Amino acid sequence: MKTSLDIIQNEEKRNKVKFFAFIIPEFARAYKMDKQKAYLYLKAYGGLDFLFENWWALHTDNPLYAVRDMFDVCSQNGGYLK
Repeated sequence: MKTSLDIIQNEEKRNKVKFFAFIIPEFARAYKMDKQKAYLYLKAYGGLDFLFENWWALHTDNPLYAVRDMFDVCSQNGGYLK
């Protein structure tokens, strides 16, 4: 039997996956990359770590701010885009 806590945790996981599936392509579109390149860039320069740690706050804001914040984190970690 599922408890209320199980249901809440499962819903949070689904929301997290949905946000990641939304924001990574948005990042790719904003910086004119394909999705795989965007994912690898975010992974290499700390953008995904930032996303994992702050997804709850980021998903409540305008997606443009989340994309910009991820770019800023990556830039600070040496990820410069041409």
